[in-house]
Amino acid sequence: MADQQPPASERVTVKRFPARGAYDRATIHAILDEGLICHVGFTAADSQPFVIPTTYARDGDRLYVHGAQASRMLGALRGGIPVCVTVTMHDGLVLARSAFNHSMNYRSVVILGTATEISDPAEKLAALKKISDHVIPRRWDEVRRPTREEVERTMVLAVPIMEASAKIRRGGPVDDDEDYALPVWAGQIPLKVEVQAPIADARLDPAIKPPRYVTEYKRPRSD
Repeated sequence: MADQQPPASERVTVKRFPARGAYDRATIHAILDEGLICHVGFTAADSQPFVIPTTYARDGDRLYVHGAQASRMLGALRGGIPVCVTVTMHDGLVLARSAFNHSMNYRSVVILGTATEISDPAEKLAALKKISDHVIPRRWDEVRRPTREEVERTMVLAVPIMEASAKIRRGGPVDDDEDYALPVWAGQIPLKVEVQAPIADARLDPAIKPPRYVTEYKRPRSD
């Protein structure tokens, strides 16, 4: 993959297969906008390492993550400790002629930075709307808004998307020259997120029909 922009730092420079690395904002933002789950890695105060999955949203060059005030992760991060945030989209299995050369097609982003707590109530509510809109656009405008107590019980953190890199693999297997003659099937098994038909809640009034943002739901594609 051609890279037209240098990495923000040595820490996020792709070392393994560097040609797969990308550092431009458009590529990084597009992958983040498509994903639904990020994994936040950090070291707690007791020196125990953790990696926690959570939903998120991108707002310009900031990534919002949220959770309960009682969350161990958020409680640790509010103190301003370094974090590593990753998002990965799996696009396919790559089957080579040898076990060693099997691979996957993917699009991923790694972000390094320090999380800061969003404490202003209005800014926190706006961040929560961003997270809701990232998962299901237009849903926020229809449902009951969070109460003041619910907002107070929720913590929102922002991570700058400044020290970040993307890594992308596309295409078929790459075998050793001597293995191409082996009588073994090789190729790709594409994978994708498939949206199923919505299932109404058991206590939903039958007269309430699903809105278009439910029946026509889909994720944006970054490639």
